Amino acid sequence: MLRNDDARFKWPADLYLEGSDQHRGWFHSSLLTGCAMDGRAPYGALLTHGFVVDGEGRKMSKSRGNVVAPQEVADTLGAEILRLWVGATDYSGELSISNEILKRVVEAYRRIRNTLRFLLANVSDFDPAQHTLPVDEWLEIDRYAVANAAAFQRVLTAHYERYEFHHIVQKLQTYCSEELGAFYLDVLKDRLYTTGKDSRPRRSAQNALHHLTHALLRWMAPILSFTAEEAWKVFTGKQDDSVFFHTWHELPRPADEEALLARWALVREVRAEVQKQLEVLRSEGKIGSSLQAYIEIHAAGARYDALAALEDDLRFVMITSGAKVVRAENEAAQKIVAMPAEYAKCERCWHHRADVDADPAHPGICGRCVSNLQGPGEPRSHA
Repeated sequence: MLRNDDARFKWPADLYLEGSDQHRGWFHSSLLTGCAMDGRAPYGALLTHGFVVDGEGRKMSKSRGNVVAPQEVADTLGAEILRLWVGATDYSGELSISNEILKRVVEAYRRIRNTLRFLLANVSDFDPAQHTLPVDEWLEIDRYAVANAAAFQRVLTAHYERYEFHHIVQKLQTYCSEELGAFYLDVLKDRLYTTGKDSRPRRSAQNALHHLTHALLRWMAPILSFTAEEAWKVFTGKQDDSVFFHTWHELPRPADEEALLARWALVREVRAEVQKQLEVLRSEGKIGSSLQAYIEIHAAGARYDALAALEDDLRFVMITSGAKVVRAENEAAQKIVAMPAEYAKCERCWHHRADVDADPAHPGICGRCVSNLQGPGEPRSHA
């Protein structure tokens, strides 16, 4: 069949795909015939998969009443949930499915979709023709986020080449929830929501988010095809375009990429330790939000250098109202001191600062918000 004039087909096939029972069936007979006739297999790659069983590993049977019909799943939860379940399941063994398993898949889908919604919302007024900045003019954390995404894309590409879809889904979930949701986007909210609309800090963030959205939509498209296509049309504004007309996004590569990844790995290690200290204050009822705290970080060596380089922007990375780094004598002397904030809360940015109410013309807000609203805007270099 593959050997004809129809351009849709070619010989040898790129991939043979069937269940594991075909090792001694179609796969085997095709291999023997191909080797006898052409001296080679009639396919470039071979992929086998297990069979669908219920949540307890039992074969599905109408008499047992444990059959999960694909059409029923698509009708009730949507075809994307079915596709995501397939992608998330290790097909090298049996593929388990049940209502409980599908509930977990729904939660995973929501995490990815919510991340995508945040990205789309925050690039809605970004026009690449007008607002694109050279990478070396971006804030440091934005350059880091894109460098981190480029490294992640290389990992995903390797998994796609090996048809390891369950690893892709797992890592996409982790990337959306931890790399973006729990870190980069969490840090970014203050800058997106409080700095001037056309300020360099906000446009820098949008430059990075624009590239991350491009990349994420293409990463998820082979698995979450309908969601990716729907979001692509919103993102690009082109109804005649499709995400499937494109290959991986070429992410910009900062000149200091390796140094960025190493430095921010240290910063994130410290940030995780800061969050533990803040949780202690929260459990004691001394603070609610992390912005109700000040921190003092005693660090040595490379840790001190990485934190000190952030200067006043350190508090934005830690999401506290104040942050100070002190050089420790050695690693044994490293520690983190967290304390409740002592100043009033700004009604606009929620930071606790000494200059809240300092300007009678702007009661209830702090000096940085006044500057962002009516002045030159606060200086930001790192975060």
